[in-house]
Amino acid sequence: MNQVLYLILGLVAGVLSGVFGIGGGTILIPALVFLFGLTQHQAQGTTLALMVPPIGLLAAIRYYQAGNVKLNIAAFACLGFFFGALLGAHYIQNVPDPILKRFFGIFMVIIGTRMIFFK
Repeated sequence: MNQVLYLILGLVAGVLSGVFGIGGGTILIPALVFLFGLTQHQAQGTTLALMVPPIGLLAAIRYYQAGNVKLNIAAFACLGFFFGALLGAHYIQNVPDPILKRFFGIFMVIIGTRMIFFK
């Protein structure tokens, strides 16, 4: 069951990444902390591992050596992220720039507020 949730997380993160053009860490790290109970270090290490090719390889290895990479989460979320980013990028192309800019700003404020004020 968890693999399905990880796949869905990757898909949602991929879609939002395709829509907003933001790094997966902006979406994945808070989700792994708040929804799946990972520590901040585990969330960062796991996110680096799923986005390794071509970024984050050396950092992901270091997190892995410290025991802060959940490979089972990274593998399934990576698969969802791969296809989700394609979907998000496809469907956002006809959204006017001012609307996309507002959505992006709102999204970042919500994530930032949650990271600062909630566990």
